[in-house]
Amino acid sequence: MTELAPDCLDTRLLDEFQRDLPLVPRPFAAMAERLGTTEADVLSRLARLQDCGRISRVGATCRPNTAGASTLAALAIPEARIEEVAAIVGAEPGVNHSYLREDSWNLWFVATAPSDAELAQSLARIEAESRLPVLSLPLVRPFNIDLGFRLRGPRVALGLDRDADLSALRDDDRPIMQALSDGLELVAQPFAKLAGQLGRSETDIIARITALADARILTRVGVIVRHRALGWAANAMVVWQLPDHAIEPAGIALAQVPGVTLCYQRRTQPGVWDWPLFCMIHARSRPEALAVLDYARALPELAGVPHKVLFSTRCFKQRGALIEAA
Repeated sequence: MTELAPDCLDTRLLDEFQRDLPLVPRPFAAMAERLGTTEADVLSRLARLQDCGRISRVGATCRPNTAGASTLAALAIPEARIEEVAAIVGAEPGVNHSYLREDSWNLWFVATAPSDAELAQSLARIEAESRLPVLSLPLVRPFNIDLGFRLRGPRVALGLDRDADLSALRDDDRPIMQALSDGLELVAQPFAKLAGQLGRSETDIIARITALADARILTRVGVIVRHRALGWAANAMVVWQLPDHAIEPAGIALAQVPGVTLCYQRRTQPGVWDWPLFCMIHARSRPEALAVLDYARALPELAGVPHKVLFSTRCFKQRGALIEAA
């Protein structure tokens, strides 16, 4: 699919509401007021964008390893088995992202589960069914995990993330977080609809979402887009090989590069995967992505640091995280 026109109301809708969804009883009416249109028009546009695959949902992204467990994992799949193994991975309910990338470790996926034990069981099933070892690289530290960048105008730095306040999390937040991970219903009063499904009040639902967002347990509440379908087809995962003492200053600097859309440290597996620092670059073309990388490589903290670029070539699966058992 091609990218949206810069002056298109759809683009304004996505640019202005990838975060900060109005947490009021009629959020789409509040969005419409800012956009100079009607609630019905906003709902119609969102439904169309979802139906054609340009947005995933209206909901939230949940901070990894707060209400549930997650890891970034990879498989080294012989070319002849890619379709077969990708289907095995995609069939696992907790896998929410799965991409083919240009590397010997060529299938990368995010696996999520309600608990560490269930996550381990999920990865074990994938290993058993694929007959291939799974490389699991749990998150150590996020420098930026937002991904809600504007689709028009110059690239700007997304900046450093702040720590989550885990004391804000309550046991009864899990069903709300799962609902936001799946996506709100596109109705005039989505929080009232969710409240009815959970046997709670609309006021309570809005208050809990507000508290979780303020605590950075929900990293973003808004319209979750599918970048590839909107013309941002050059998705590069860049990994960097640094000693432990150099990771934090490099990550802090890298997270503030315009065009770097995610940045985090992950656990390594010595001798198998020795690249602890990751960043994502989303761009419209490979030259654009590589220009961002050139800027990053010139940072004093990254000058001369070994790195490699893994462009994605195919998206097999993209959905929200699994927080509660089905």
